[in-house]
Amino acid sequence: MSKDSAPLAGIVVVSVEQAISAPFATRQLADLGATVIKIERPEGDFARHYDSLVKGNSAFFVWANVGKQSVAIDMPNPKDEQLLKSLIAGADVFIHNMSPAAAKGRGIDADTLRTEHSNLIVCAISGYGPDGPRSDDKAYDLAIQAEAGAFSVTGDEVMSKVGFSVADISAGMYALTSILAALVRRDRTGEGASIHVSMLEALAEWLSAPLYAATYGMGQAPRTGRRHHAIAPYGTFELSDGSTILIAVQSDGEWQSLASALLKNSNLGTDQRFLTNSDRLTNVVELEVLISEHLASISAHEAMVRLAAGRIAVARVNDLAGVWQHEQLRARGHFHEVQTEHGPVELLDPPFDISGWARPPSAIPGIGEHDLAVLESIIDRGRQRG
Repeated sequence: MSKDSAPLAGIVVVSVEQAISAPFATRQLADLGATVIKIERPEGDFARHYDSLVKGNSAFFVWANVGKQSVAIDMPNPKDEQLLKSLIAGADVFIHNMSPAAAKGRGIDADTLRTEHSNLIVCAISGYGPDGPRSDDKAYDLAIQAEAGAFSVTGDEVMSKVGFSVADISAGMYALTSILAALVRRDRTGEGASIHVSMLEALAEWLSAPLYAATYGMGQAPRTGRRHHAIAPYGTFELSDGSTILIAVQSDGEWQSLASALLKNSNLGTDQRFLTNSDRLTNVVELEVLISEHLASISAHEAMVRLAAGRIAVARVNDLAGVWQHEQLRARGHFHEVQTEHGPVELLDPPFDISGWARPPSAIPGIGEHDLAVLESIIDRGRQRG
């Protein structure tokens, strides 16, 4: 299977990017076979310097930048500015996560670029969108988590952040899907697109269910920690060996199965205190105490056997070391080796498989590390377009 069988073979992406949101989007495009040119300042994307935990590399940078080529550009330098514009002229997609004002000041905003290149797809990721009273406010992941209400529904009595870059990821994923849609449309019409993705709007969309419930019914939902706020029993329980599992029941029928298979008491399945999900939520503390006491009275192995027999969804609560050695990930060979300037590292595969195509070996670029012939071909492509 050749490189040409990649879904995005021949697509050129140029991205002025830093931190996570835009790099995460372009990494997905690289995973799909696009040629991605990462434009970064001469000292490098500041995500390179968040830590040095992955054999001297930043864990964040390694995660979001595999498979790209890097070009170091000093924006105020006229020669570098011309190089950037020459690369954009040869691209199919241009992405940035600068503020709207900064992009406009550099002449790389969608309105300016689409006037010059009508078939170019321009995607701008910003914290708050291209207009409105907050459009030029600086925005990072936790700031958007706070603004979008994620803190308000996360944690126990004390609110908490989500433990990974959820605002950056949500914006990056909506950038990815809208770019792919724009590429499909361009194949039909020949027209490019101007795409604006707001981190605030992306994460607010992911919070739609609790937001709608709060607005139209129950008010602000209480934080329930590791327990589901609307379904019971659905949360974590400790086994007799000290390990923790999550048990998830989605229906009254599944509750009856759990009562019979795990608790060995089918009468509990029709007990008026626990008959419906609403009943179980009303009496959730009593219900969880009942389950916890029963789990403490049997071996951990027996508990897992009973849950499996009842077809009850159950999961181990893993730490990150447990995930890295997860038997399912290892059995499926969900890892590959990539090269970095500090040596090879093992990374997770992208979470999809596409038939008829095997991803080629890739690397994490050093600052300014690129294939000169590839750059020259992109620039020549732009010249031919006129």
